[in-house]
Amino acid sequence: MARHLEKIRDLIEELRLDGILIKSKTSKKYLDTLTGSGVQILITRDNSYAILDGRYLSEARERQDELKIIENTPAKSNKSHFDVVNEIFKEFNYSKLGIEASSYSISDYEKLKKYYFTVTLVNEEINEARIIKDEFEIDILKEACKITDQVFADVLKHIKVGISENEINALIHYYALKAGASKLSFEPVVTSGPRTALPHGRPTDRKVQANEPIMIDFGIEYKNYQSDMTRMVFVGQPSNDMINIYEIVKKAQQAGVDEIKSGALASEVDFVVRDIIEKAGYGENYNHGLGHGIGIGDGCEYPFLNQNSKTILKDNMIMSCEPGIYVEGLGGVRIEDDVLISGGRGIPLNQTTKDMIILEV
Repeated sequence: MARHLEKIRDLIEELRLDGILIKSKTSKKYLDTLTGSGVQILITRDNSYAILDGRYLSEARERQDELKIIENTPAKSNKSHFDVVNEIFKEFNYSKLGIEASSYSISDYEKLKKYYFTVTLVNEEINEARIIKDEFEIDILKEACKITDQVFADVLKHIKVGISENEINALIHYYALKAGASKLSFEPVVTSGPRTALPHGRPTDRKVQANEPIMIDFGIEYKNYQSDMTRMVFVGQPSNDMINIYEIVKKAQQAGVDEIKSGALASEVDFVVRDIIEKAGYGENYNHGLGHGIGIGDGCEYPFLNQNSKTILKDNMIMSCEPGIYVEGLGGVRIEDDVLISGGRGIPLNQTTKDMIILEV
Protein backbone atom coordinates (compact mmCIF):
# COMPACT_ATOMS: atom_id res chain seq x y z
CA MET A 1 0.00 0.00 0.00
CA ALA A 2 1.42 3.38 -1.00
CA ARG A 3 2.27 5.75 1.86
CA HIS A 4 2.99 9.44 2.36
CA LEU A 5 1.06 10.55 -0.72
CA GLU A 6 -0.50 13.36 1.27
CA LYS A 7 2.95 14.71 2.18
CA ILE A 8 3.72 15.03 -1.52
CA ARG A 9 0.34 16.67 -2.11
CA ASP A 10 1.12 19.16 0.65
CA LEU A 11 4.35 19.88 -1.19
CA ILE A 12 2.46 20.32 -4.46
CA GLU A 13 0.24 22.88 -2.73
CA GLU A 14 3.17 24.63 -1.09
CA LEU A 15 5.09 24.96 -4.38
CA ARG A 16 1.95 25.91 -6.30
CA LEU A 17 2.31 22.98 -8.69
CA ASP A 18 -0.26 20.68 -10.27
CA GLY A 19 1.78 17.52 -9.89
CA ILE A 20 5.19 16.00 -9.15
CA LEU A 21 6.81 13.22 -11.19
CA ILE A 22 8.82 10.77 -9.08
CA LYS A 23 11.65 8.76 -10.62
CA SER A 24 14.27 8.12 -7.91
CA LYS A 25 14.36 4.79 -6.14
CA THR A 26 14.72 6.56 -2.80
CA SER A 27 11.51 8.55 -3.23
CA LYS A 28 9.64 5.51 -4.51
CA LYS A 29 10.77 3.57 -1.45
CA TYR A 30 9.51 6.41 0.74
CA LEU A 31 6.14 6.20 -1.00
CA ASP A 32 6.26 2.39 -0.68
CA THR A 33 5.52 1.89 -4.37
CA LEU A 34 7.22 -0.30 -6.94
CA THR A 35 10.83 0.87 -7.27
CA GLY A 36 11.88 -0.57 -10.66
CA SER A 37 13.55 1.63 -13.26
CA GLY A 38 10.56 1.18 -15.56
CA VAL A 39 8.18 2.72 -13.02
CA GLN A 40 7.41 6.43 -12.78
CA ILE A 41 5.08 7.77 -10.09
CA LEU A 42 2.97 10.82 -10.89
CA ILE A 43 1.19 12.49 -8.00
CA THR A 44 -1.22 15.29 -8.87
CA ARG A 45 -3.65 17.46 -6.98
CA ASP A 46 -6.43 14.97 -7.66
CA ASN A 47 -4.93 11.53 -8.36
CA SER A 48 -1.87 9.31 -8.15
CA TYR A 49 -0.54 7.21 -11.02
CA ALA A 50 1.98 4.42 -11.59
CA ILE A 51 3.22 4.74 -15.17
CA LEU A 52 5.02 1.50 -15.93
CA ASP A 53 6.02 -0.96 -18.59
CA GLY A 54 4.59 -4.46 -18.87
CA ARG A 55 7.30 -6.08 -16.75
CA TYR A 56 5.73 -4.58 -13.63
CA LEU A 57 2.04 -4.88 -14.53
CA SER A 58 1.18 -8.06 -12.62
CA GLU A 59 3.02 -6.97 -9.50
CA ALA A 60 1.35 -3.55 -9.60
CA ARG A 61 -2.10 -5.14 -9.81
CA GLU A 62 -1.34 -7.48 -6.91
CA ARG A 63 -0.45 -4.54 -4.66
CA GLN A 64 -3.96 -3.07 -4.89
CA ASP A 65 -2.60 0.44 -4.37
CA GLU A 66 -4.74 3.50 -4.75
CA LEU A 67 -2.40 4.39 -7.62
CA LYS A 68 -4.01 4.30 -11.03
CA ILE A 69 -1.98 1.95 -13.20
CA ILE A 70 -1.06 3.12 -16.68
CA GLU A 71 0.83 0.60 -18.80
CA ASN A 72 3.27 2.21 -21.21
CA THR A 73 5.52 -0.49 -22.64
CA PRO A 74 8.08 0.90 -25.14
CA ALA A 75 7.80 -2.20 -27.36
CA LYS A 76 4.06 -1.62 -27.74
CA SER A 77 3.90 2.15 -27.75
CA ASN A 78 5.79 5.05 -29.24
CA LYS A 79 4.94 7.17 -26.20
CA SER A 80 7.43 8.19 -23.57
CA HIS A 81 6.27 8.48 -19.99
CA PHE A 82 6.47 12.26 -20.52
CA ASP A 83 3.83 11.86 -23.25
CA VAL A 84 1.60 10.04 -20.76
CA VAL A 85 2.09 12.80 -18.20
CA ASN A 86 1.24 15.35 -20.88
CA GLU A 87 -2.04 13.59 -21.67
CA ILE A 88 -3.02 13.58 -17.99
CA PHE A 89 -2.15 17.25 -17.64
CA LYS A 90 -4.26 18.11 -20.68
CA GLU A 91 -7.20 16.10 -19.32
CA PHE A 92 -7.23 18.02 -16.04
CA ASN A 93 -6.09 21.34 -17.47
CA TYR A 94 -2.91 21.29 -15.39
CA SER A 95 0.05 23.47 -16.35
CA LYS A 96 2.79 23.15 -13.69
CA LEU A 97 4.87 19.97 -13.23
CA GLY A 98 7.60 19.35 -10.68
CA ILE A 99 10.35 16.79 -11.40
CA GLU A 100 13.15 15.44 -9.23
CA ALA A 101 16.17 17.52 -10.23
CA SER A 102 18.76 14.86 -9.42
CA SER A 103 16.93 12.05 -11.23
CA TYR A 104 16.57 13.46 -14.71
CA SER A 105 19.27 14.29 -17.23
CA ILE A 106 19.82 17.54 -19.08
CA SER A 107 18.58 15.66 -22.15
CA ASP A 108 15.33 14.82 -20.34
CA TYR A 109 14.92 18.42 -19.30
CA GLU A 110 15.35 19.54 -22.90
CA LYS A 111 12.71 17.05 -24.05
CA LEU A 112 10.25 18.47 -21.54
CA LYS A 113 10.43 21.87 -23.21
CA LYS A 114 8.24 20.67 -26.07
CA TYR A 115 5.22 20.21 -23.81
CA TYR A 116 2.84 22.99 -22.98
CA PHE A 117 3.26 22.68 -19.21
CA THR A 118 6.06 24.41 -17.31
CA VAL A 119 8.62 22.42 -15.33
CA THR A 120 9.93 23.16 -11.83
CA LEU A 121 12.97 21.31 -10.47
CA VAL A 122 12.42 19.93 -6.97
CA ASN A 123 14.81 17.92 -4.88
CA GLU A 124 15.61 19.39 -1.50
CA GLU A 125 11.90 19.93 -0.92
CA ILE A 126 11.21 16.18 -1.15
CA ASN A 127 14.11 15.45 1.19
CA GLU A 128 12.69 18.00 3.63
CA ALA A 129 9.29 16.30 3.46
CA ARG A 130 10.86 13.10 4.81
CA ILE A 131 12.52 14.74 7.81
CA ILE A 132 9.69 14.16 10.32
CA LYS A 133 9.01 10.45 10.79
CA ASP A 134 5.56 9.03 11.51
CA GLU A 135 4.89 6.20 13.97
CA PHE A 136 5.02 3.59 11.20
CA GLU A 137 8.54 4.72 10.26
CA ILE A 138 9.71 5.04 13.85
CA ASP A 139 8.60 1.51 14.69
CA ILE A 140 10.50 0.10 11.70
CA LEU A 141 13.65 2.06 12.58
CA LYS A 142 13.49 0.88 16.18
CA GLU A 143 13.36 -2.70 14.91
CA ALA A 144 16.21 -2.01 12.46
CA CYS A 145 18.38 -0.74 15.32
CA LYS A 146 17.45 -3.76 17.43
CA ILE A 147 18.58 -6.06 14.61
CA THR A 148 21.77 -4.02 14.23
CA ASP A 149 22.58 -4.53 17.92
CA GLN A 150 22.04 -8.27 17.55
CA VAL A 151 24.21 -8.49 14.43
CA PHE A 152 27.05 -6.73 16.28
CA ALA A 153 26.70 -9.12 19.22
CA ASP A 154 26.82 -12.12 16.89
CA VAL A 155 29.89 -10.83 15.04
CA LEU A 156 31.65 -9.98 18.31
CA LYS A 157 31.70 -13.68 19.25
CA HIS A 158 34.04 -14.39 16.32
CA ILE A 159 36.56 -11.58 16.79
CA LYS A 160 40.00 -12.68 17.90
CA VAL A 161 43.66 -12.26 17.03
CA GLY A 162 44.26 -13.44 13.45
CA ILE A 163 40.80 -12.74 12.03
CA SER A 164 40.95 -10.48 8.98
CA GLU A 165 38.97 -7.32 8.32
CA ASN A 166 37.42 -9.04 5.31
CA GLU A 167 36.27 -11.95 7.48
CA ILE A 168 34.61 -9.55 9.93
CA ASN A 169 32.92 -7.86 6.98
CA ALA A 170 31.66 -11.21 5.71
CA LEU A 171 30.25 -12.05 9.14
CA ILE A 172 28.37 -8.73 9.24
CA HIS A 173 26.74 -9.53 5.89
CA TYR A 174 25.89 -13.07 6.95
CA TYR A 175 24.32 -12.24 10.31
CA ALA A 176 22.47 -9.22 8.92
CA LEU A 177 20.74 -11.25 6.20
CA LYS A 178 20.09 -14.09 8.62
CA ALA A 179 18.39 -11.66 11.04
CA GLY A 180 15.98 -10.36 8.41
CA ALA A 181 17.76 -7.45 6.76
CA SER A 182 17.22 -7.10 3.01
CA LYS A 183 20.79 -5.82 2.66
CA LEU A 184 23.29 -3.56 4.38
CA SER A 185 22.78 0.20 4.33
CA PHE A 186 26.27 0.74 2.90
CA GLU A 187 29.55 -1.10 2.54
CA PRO A 188 30.74 -1.43 6.15
CA VAL A 189 33.75 0.34 7.58
CA VAL A 190 35.89 -2.39 9.11
CA THR A 191 39.42 -1.32 10.02
CA SER A 192 42.01 -2.48 12.51
CA GLY A 193 45.19 -1.18 14.12
CA PRO A 194 46.52 2.05 12.60
CA ARG A 195 43.91 1.75 9.80
CA THR A 196 41.24 2.85 12.29
CA ALA A 197 42.56 6.37 11.62
CA LEU A 198 40.77 6.15 8.24
CA PRO A 199 37.23 7.47 8.91
CA HIS A 200 35.77 5.59 5.93
CA GLY A 201 38.33 2.83 5.55
CA ARG A 202 37.05 -0.28 3.81
CA PRO A 203 37.97 -3.81 4.93
CA THR A 204 41.12 -5.46 3.60
CA ASP A 205 42.84 -8.81 4.14
CA ARG A 206 44.78 -7.31 7.06
CA LYS A 207 44.69 -9.59 10.11
CA VAL A 208 43.94 -8.29 13.59
CA GLN A 209 46.91 -8.33 15.95
CA ALA A 210 47.05 -8.36 19.74
CA ASN A 211 46.32 -5.13 21.64
CA GLU A 212 44.79 -3.42 18.60
CA PRO A 213 41.59 -1.44 18.07
CA ILE A 214 38.94 -2.44 15.53
CA MET A 215 36.41 0.03 14.16
CA ILE A 216 33.10 -1.44 12.94
CA ASP A 217 30.65 0.96 11.28
CA PHE A 218 27.67 -0.65 9.57
CA GLY A 219 23.92 -0.52 9.18
CA ILE A 220 21.15 -2.66 7.80
CA GLU A 221 18.20 -2.02 5.51
CA TYR A 222 14.94 -3.34 6.93
CA LYS A 223 11.59 -2.75 5.24
CA ASN A 224 13.24 0.05 3.20
CA TYR A 225 14.61 1.86 6.27
CA GLN A 226 18.27 2.01 7.25
CA SER A 227 20.19 1.95 10.50
CA ASP A 228 23.78 3.08 11.14
CA MET A 229 25.97 2.25 14.15
CA THR A 230 29.68 2.43 14.99
CA ARG A 231 31.43 0.67 17.83
CA MET A 232 35.06 0.01 18.74
CA VAL A 233 36.45 -3.34 19.80
CA PHE A 234 39.85 -3.82 21.40
CA VAL A 235 41.56 -7.20 21.15
CA GLY A 236 43.80 -7.17 24.19
CA GLN A 237 44.78 -4.18 26.30
CA PRO A 238 44.69 -0.87 24.38
CA SER A 239 47.47 1.69 24.77
CA ASN A 240 47.08 4.60 27.16
CA ASP A 241 46.78 6.97 24.19
CA MET A 242 43.90 4.94 22.74
CA ILE A 243 42.18 4.75 26.12
CA ASN A 244 42.42 8.54 26.43
CA ILE A 245 41.06 9.11 22.93
CA TYR A 246 38.24 6.67 23.55
CA GLU A 247 37.14 8.44 26.71
CA ILE A 248 37.18 11.83 24.97
CA VAL A 249 35.04 10.54 22.11
CA LYS A 250 32.66 8.80 24.49
CA LYS A 251 32.22 12.02 26.50
CA ALA A 252 31.70 14.05 23.33
CA GLN A 253 29.23 11.55 21.88
CA GLN A 254 27.14 11.53 25.05
CA ALA A 255 27.16 15.33 25.08
CA GLY A 256 25.86 15.24 21.52
CA VAL A 257 23.04 12.88 22.46
CA ASP A 258 22.15 15.16 25.40
CA GLU A 259 22.08 18.24 23.12
CA ILE A 260 19.86 16.59 20.49
CA LYS A 261 16.48 17.92 21.55
CA SER A 262 13.43 19.64 20.17
CA GLY A 263 14.18 23.32 19.48
CA ALA A 264 17.95 22.92 19.26
CA LEU A 265 19.82 24.31 16.26
CA ALA A 266 21.69 21.49 14.49
CA SER A 267 24.87 23.54 14.14
CA GLU A 268 24.86 24.26 17.89
CA VAL A 269 24.71 20.54 18.67
CA ASP A 270 27.72 20.05 16.39
CA PHE A 271 29.52 22.93 18.14
CA VAL A 272 29.08 21.47 21.63
CA VAL A 273 30.63 18.17 20.56
CA ARG A 274 33.39 19.77 18.49
CA ASP A 275 34.29 22.08 21.37
CA ILE A 276 34.90 19.13 23.70
CA ILE A 277 37.22 17.47 21.21
CA GLU A 278 39.06 20.72 20.41
CA LYS A 279 39.62 21.53 24.08
CA ALA A 280 41.06 18.04 24.54
CA GLY A 281 43.64 18.90 21.89
CA TYR A 282 42.29 16.81 19.02
CA GLY A 283 40.38 19.40 16.98
CA GLU A 284 42.50 18.77 13.88
CA ASN A 285 41.80 15.05 14.18
CA TYR A 286 38.02 15.41 13.92
CA ASN A 287 37.31 16.08 10.26
CA HIS A 288 33.62 15.41 9.58
CA GLY A 289 30.17 16.52 10.69
CA LEU A 290 28.49 15.14 13.78
CA GLY A 291 25.67 13.29 12.04
CA HIS A 292 23.04 12.87 9.37
CA GLY A 293 19.40 11.91 9.13
CA ILE A 294 18.35 8.28 9.50
CA GLY A 295 15.51 6.90 7.40
CA ILE A 296 15.21 5.74 3.82
CA GLY A 297 18.82 6.81 3.47
CA ASP A 298 20.78 6.53 0.21
CA GLY A 299 22.88 9.53 1.24
CA CYS A 300 20.20 12.21 1.21
CA GLU A 301 18.37 12.02 4.52
CA TYR A 302 17.85 15.14 6.63
CA PRO A 303 18.71 16.59 9.09
CA PHE A 304 22.47 17.09 8.86
CA LEU A 305 24.33 17.94 12.05
CA ASN A 306 27.30 20.05 11.01
CA GLN A 307 28.78 23.51 11.41
CA ASN A 308 26.67 25.03 8.62
CA SER A 309 23.28 23.44 9.26
CA LYS A 310 20.39 25.84 9.90
CA THR A 311 17.92 23.07 10.77
CA ILE A 312 15.98 23.44 14.00
CA LEU A 313 15.48 19.98 15.48
CA LYS A 314 11.98 18.73 16.22
CA ASP A 315 10.23 15.74 17.70
CA ASN A 316 10.18 12.61 15.50
CA MET A 317 13.39 13.46 13.70
CA ILE A 318 15.98 10.67 13.74
CA MET A 319 19.68 11.28 13.19
CA SER A 320 23.09 9.77 13.82
CA CYS A 321 25.45 11.13 16.45
CA GLU A 322 28.97 10.03 15.52
CA PRO A 323 31.98 12.08 16.59
CA GLY A 324 35.44 10.67 16.07
CA ILE A 325 39.15 11.27 16.55
CA TYR A 326 41.61 9.91 13.98
CA VAL A 327 45.37 10.02 14.59
CA GLU A 328 47.54 8.89 11.70
CA GLY A 329 49.98 6.17 12.69
CA LEU A 330 48.16 5.44 15.96
CA GLY A 331 44.53 4.79 15.16
CA GLY A 332 41.09 6.26 15.53
CA VAL A 333 37.89 6.05 17.56
CA ARG A 334 34.32 6.72 16.49
CA ILE A 335 31.15 6.00 18.47
CA GLU A 336 27.77 6.29 16.77
CA ASP A 337 24.12 5.93 17.74
CA ASP A 338 20.88 6.57 15.89
CA VAL A 339 18.98 9.10 18.00
CA LEU A 340 15.22 9.72 18.00
CA ILE A 341 13.80 12.99 19.36
CA SER A 342 10.74 12.04 21.39
CA GLY A 343 9.05 14.06 24.09
CA GLY A 344 11.53 16.84 23.38
CA ARG A 345 14.72 14.88 24.09
CA GLY A 346 17.13 12.64 22.21
CA ILE A 347 16.81 8.90 22.80
CA PRO A 348 19.45 6.52 21.38
CA LEU A 349 17.82 3.63 19.56
CA ASN A 350 20.93 1.46 19.77
CA GLN A 351 21.42 -0.50 22.99
CA THR A 352 24.93 -1.85 22.38
CA THR A 353 27.22 -0.70 25.17
CA LYS A 354 29.44 2.33 24.65
CA ASP A 355 31.82 1.26 27.41
CA MET A 356 35.14 -0.02 26.13
CA ILE A 357 34.84 -3.53 24.72
CA ILE A 358 38.12 -5.31 25.50
CA LEU A 359 38.41 -8.94 24.42
CA GLU A 360 40.92 -11.32 25.89
CA VAL A 361 43.83 -12.28 23.67
